[in-house]
Amino acid sequence: MKTIRSSQTMDILKRVKVRVKAKLIEVEGPRGKLTRNFKHLNLDFELIDGGRKLKVHAWFGSRKIMAAIRTALSHVKNLITGVTKRDIPSRCASSMPTSPSIPASPTVVQLLRSATFLAKRRMMMGWRRKKG
Repeated sequence: MKTIRSSQTMDILKRVKVRVKAKLIEVEGPRGKLTRNFKHLNLDFELIDGGRKLKVHAWFGSRKIMAAIRTALSHVKNLITGVTKRDIPSRCASSMPTSPSIPASPTVVQLLRSATFLAKRRMMMGWRRKKG
């Protein structure tokens, strides 16, 4: 038997403001504003409980569309995380160990990279996005 309507809800943090305009989701928080377009999905978005919950539902959905409901909620959750938490940069030192050194210039990060297969160390430059 075909599922008539399937839906899921998600709580929204108090310090985050979410706006829904058709299938365009806009999340605004203490660290900025992010938008995401879900026009390619056959889903309906609505805010309930005075904007404190986001409800996503689909009518007559197949298994793919029902899976897209949870995926869309995960994307919105990642948007909320992006406007509330700080991004912590990580570096991978598995095959090529790196030793970061931050110079006086705030927009440039220099990485001292140990190229073990060449048996020498050389200076590499990496650029960091300017915040603001």
